[in-house]
Amino acid sequence: MEHQGTPSPDALRFQVLGPVQAWRGEKQLALGSPQQQAVLTALLLSHGRPVTTDDLVDGIWGDRTPPQAVAALRTYISRLRTVIEPNREVRKPAEILVSVSDGYALRIPVGALDLAAFDQQVAAAAESKAEGDFHTSHELLLSALALWRGKPLPGLPGPYAESQRGRLSERQIAVAEERCAVALEIGLHAEVVSELSALCAAQPLRERLRELLMLALYRCGRQAESLGVYADTRKLLIEELGVEPGTGLAAMHARILAGDPALMPAVTAHPRADAEEPVTFVPPAQLPADVSDFSGRSKLVSELHDVLRAGSGQAVVVTSLAGIGGVGKTTLAVHVAHTLRPDFPDGQLYVDLRGAGDSPADPAVVLGDFLHALGSSDTPDSLDQRAALYRSLLADKRMLILLDNAKDARQLLPLIPGVSGNAVMVTSRSRLAEIPGAHLVDIEELTPDEALALFSAIVGIERVAAEPEAALAVVTACGFLPLAVRIAAARLASRPRWSVSDLARRLADQRNRLQELQLGNLAVETTIGLGYGQLRPEEARAFRLLSVVDSPDLPLAAVAALLGTEEREAEDLAEALVEANMLECFTPGRYRYHDLLRLFAQAQNQKEGDLDAQRDALLRLLDLLVATLQNAAQVIEPDDMLTELLHVPVSAGLQLADSGAGRRWLRSELALLLSTVERAVDEPRERLRPAVDLVLVLRALVEDPTIGRRIGAALRTAAVNAQSYQDTDALARIRFALGHLHRMAGELGDAESSLRQSLALQAAEECTHLKISVANELAVVLIQAGRPAEALPFYQQAHKISRALGASIGEARLLANMARAYVGLDRHEEAVESARQAVAAARESGNTPCLADTLYQLGVVLRATGSTAEAAEHLREAHGLFQSQQYRFWEGYSLARLAACLLDQGQYPEAATAAEESLSIAQEIDAAYCQGLANAALGEALLELAQPARGLACLREAHTVFTRLGVPEALPVQGLITRQHTEPSLPPAP
Repeated sequence: MEHQGTPSPDALRFQVLGPVQAWRGEKQLALGSPQQQAVLTALLLSHGRPVTTDDLVDGIWGDRTPPQAVAALRTYISRLRTVIEPNREVRKPAEILVSVSDGYALRIPVGALDLAAFDQQVAAAAESKAEGDFHTSHELLLSALALWRGKPLPGLPGPYAESQRGRLSERQIAVAEERCAVALEIGLHAEVVSELSALCAAQPLRERLRELLMLALYRCGRQAESLGVYADTRKLLIEELGVEPGTGLAAMHARILAGDPALMPAVTAHPRADAEEPVTFVPPAQLPADVSDFSGRSKLVSELHDVLRAGSGQAVVVTSLAGIGGVGKTTLAVHVAHTLRPDFPDGQLYVDLRGAGDSPADPAVVLGDFLHALGSSDTPDSLDQRAALYRSLLADKRMLILLDNAKDARQLLPLIPGVSGNAVMVTSRSRLAEIPGAHLVDIEELTPDEALALFSAIVGIERVAAEPEAALAVVTACGFLPLAVRIAAARLASRPRWSVSDLARRLADQRNRLQELQLGNLAVETTIGLGYGQLRPEEARAFRLLSVVDSPDLPLAAVAALLGTEEREAEDLAEALVEANMLECFTPGRYRYHDLLRLFAQAQNQKEGDLDAQRDALLRLLDLLVATLQNAAQVIEPDDMLTELLHVPVSAGLQLADSGAGRRWLRSELALLLSTVERAVDEPRERLRPAVDLVLVLRALVEDPTIGRRIGAALRTAAVNAQSYQDTDALARIRFALGHLHRMAGELGDAESSLRQSLALQAAEECTHLKISVANELAVVLIQAGRPAEALPFYQQAHKISRALGASIGEARLLANMARAYVGLDRHEEAVESARQAVAAARESGNTPCLADTLYQLGVVLRATGSTAEAAEHLREAHGLFQSQQYRFWEGYSLARLAACLLDQGQYPEAATAAEESLSIAQEIDAAYCQGLANAALGEALLELAQPARGLACLREAHTVFTRLGVPEALPVQGLITRQHTEPSLPPAP
């Protein structure tokens, strides 16, 4: 670099203390791709010295150098010259970016690079300190640190940029550390506590920072906290490095214990030439350091800028940022405050009001500190007098006051100035709606992209890019909470032998996740615990009990059931938790936890040890859900047979007006129903039984195979517990439900085994709805397996019990199902007659779901007996009914069967359309047998439509599915494939 006089209006300026940027005058320059910026950075940081081509190539690509690297480098140099020297054709060639021997050099004035200005101010600060002028040294260090605009060189590729990121970040931390040390020399201990705390969190193993924090806390009269820093540091060093604290930290600990008077600050005055000369007001600059890796929140930052700059008539601008602990309120507020420093030339005041702790700051004490910072030599005794003097001193100033971690409006109101021109930014865990005219901002967790950007900024872009899926898993486990992401990233950054996947695996265990999210004295659990500690006893109880189930959210009725109160009282408690940011409410009447808050609540349940309260809460919720599910069943399937309940609910349940309301309730609460089942199946008998009831009624109402895995896992747990309790009634129902799930998944062998076990657990003489359901289900399995002779006796047994119980709707369905067995036995007349009787009974009953089922079976029977036109008519009607009821499962089956009828009638385009729609539905809901039927019909239709390649592909897929399921449909599909003579025959189905 070279020296130069006064810069011209089009002088170049470059920034590396943050994102790499350049300006000509006020115009920002487009610097091109990350690789091109990396070339410019290497030249800038060489300070005018030549950099060889080899060094540039190695610095950008490392050991992954592409074949055309040198050519690419020359292209980057050419483009940079065009950007930096747009008029170089009228000058000497390459006056700024020059070719030198086998390389390049960038020749710019010293003052054109922010790093050079930073180094100059730091050097000047060191000289002032050496001369004993600590005030000047402090101002120079503040000015130097203000040049930073974020983490250095973000997004630049290559080993050179990575090494420089580390070097520059270390330089920034070292200067911030020195600034705090100098601040302590001039008595600014209260002002640096927050900054030192943040620096220690970011650099937990840096002992000098811990030493300074101990001193600052001690001087603030917080001796216990100061000694706590030493204890935490010693524990961290031993656990992480296996070493004791160094001599400096140990000496500070010993001096504090001994009450060394030399630790208290000496009184230092601003130097002045004449004692009679009035002291010049020095604007306070109390903001903690801005984090170097701040990322995301761009909309919020812009919103806060607009609000704080605008003002509002004669009123003071007050902005309140509320959110859960760890969501980044303070980080955001400090960042915004730093960016607004030019807008508030009279300075910035800052205080941590400790509102989430046990000893909130006294506003009178805070005002005393503020008055001192404002240059007042007078500190009145009373709060009102101090507040009045404070407002007077700010009356003709434009200052920004950051009130961090506020408890409530009572603590805040004395600290708000009286006239416009000043702006106040408040952070708090509570929504401070009581502050007149305050602009309220709710701070939510980061977006996934923002969380990944923060994680990458700390861990390193290359490390994250190598394992993107694991990185996403980590930030997801952190609930996208900035504090959690920062802790997880810092742990990984301090452990170079860990992979991102290692960290993701550790965080995947929910039981230990909160323990994993801590580093030194920084812990998510501690931060959440501060908010929990502020709750009233009844609120704390509600916070714990609402976490009994892992549902994504809870409706108000479920909240009331869990708490054992009326809905009005439950709503008051839930809203109090929302106001305290311990619970979220994005839709009126529905509440949810942040994931980490739920884990914390569940941990508190374990600590409290009140298992009876938790189990009673779960039983009340089960009672409500079983009763409401029964109500839904009555409006969705009126007069249909329902399995007798093991648990008779006390609750009347929610009243559902019609089938539409019933289905809407099922859709909205399906996650809650499943979560409750999963929680209850591992409970004692009185909670296991209603959980089994829930599963059985859900099985009848929700024809959705996609939930099968969750229900299946819950039922297997329930089976183990039912066996241990010797509860054969529950076990019979569990085996039935498992058999149904196996059948829906196409696992016919497992289905048959489980259903036969269910029958064996029931007394032979029993006539129950459960036995009807099991016998019918087993017969359906046998029909699908091509064993109609074995199926018919089970249908007949179910039909006999149904008549004995007077279950007319069940009888209609059984008649339709029996018709399928008759077809398999070539008893066609009986088949058609039985199916027609079933449809007639269903029409007479007015039960739409039953009518749809019987029409479907009649259509299948008529097609099998040769009446394809009539079969298609009934299947179309069935499809329309299934569609109106939103039964996607049976929509798919009815379309597949209709496609087969259309094939028989030679309507190939229509058959292909129906089969394609059926296949789409079957794939959506993962219904294997339906996929086989749809592929078979579609393949045959495509062959007739002269699309042999695609048709054969569909037939092969159908054959694969049918063979895997072990059903007889595999054989005719094999025949179709063989007849095409396009490939050797496939082996016959087993």
